[in-house]
Amino acid sequence: MIREREAASLPGLVVLLLLLVTLGLTVYALVTQASEDRPLVIVMGVLAIIVECFLIAGVFVVNPNEGRVMQLFGDYVGTVKQPGLRWANPFYTKKRISLRVRNFESARLKVNDLEGNPIEIAAVVVWRVVDTAEAVFEVDDYQNFVKVQTEAAVRNLATRYKYDAHEDDQISLRGNTAEVAEHLKKEIQDRLAKAGVEVLEARISHLAYAPEIAQAMLQRQQAGAIIAARQRIVEGAVGMVQMALDLLSQRDILELDNERKAAMVSNLLVVLCGERSTQPVINAGTLYQ
Repeated sequence: MIREREAASLPGLVVLLLLLVTLGLTVYALVTQASEDRPLVIVMGVLAIIVECFLIAGVFVVNPNEGRVMQLFGDYVGTVKQPGLRWANPFYTKKRISLRVRNFESARLKVNDLEGNPIEIAAVVVWRVVDTAEAVFEVDDYQNFVKVQTEAAVRNLATRYKYDAHEDDQISLRGNTAEVAEHLKKEIQDRLAKAGVEVLEARISHLAYAPEIAQAMLQRQQAGAIIAARQRIVEGAVGMVQMALDLLSQRDILELDNERKAAMVSNLLVVLCGERSTQPVINAGTLYQ
């Protein structure tokens, strides 16, 4: 693999001023010698002007958070990252590579989750180039490589998890966003390491059931929520009934036989678990009438 290395370059402003002064002196000397019959001097002056103009072409600009990948006849020479006006061999080809942080949002992909349910999923990836040599020479088009590999990682991620977990110890796409995002970031980074790209952040930006099953899955989620709520209500009601019976027994307020305890438990459960408010009935007689 081709690794990035620093290329030698000179301060462009100093070199440019030096070449301009030299060019001016050469032109002045050529003009003063033009009146004399000295063709060799004139030819040498013209050649000097051509060489100086060619050397001026070696001046280039490096913007902040930018790199210039330089090659000499196809051979990688190095990368210049120091911002400002720089000068290098005019024979070098200087390709501009941005080192800025970039965002990429994948298209909405239709895949199947771990249970085989069709879902729609998309992700946002924050990335940047950290090795310009790998980005240029190891892959054909590193920006398209980021796009394709990100979508492949998102598809692979969706098949490993359920859309929604029905148990607390299971990881799901909807319920464990932090864990899923970390897994997605690691998988994308593994795929993009060979392209000299660092993944700073990756997270799911869109997650939904496919339209053809969205209504059915919504009903399933509602049924699951109702069952879970009922379970909690029943657990709380049983605890309150047990607490009421214990307090009555501890404080000697009322002695109840098994039949009356069963009736009391039944009435309390109806009151506590019912969806509508109950209507009280006042017993004006004895406990057994």
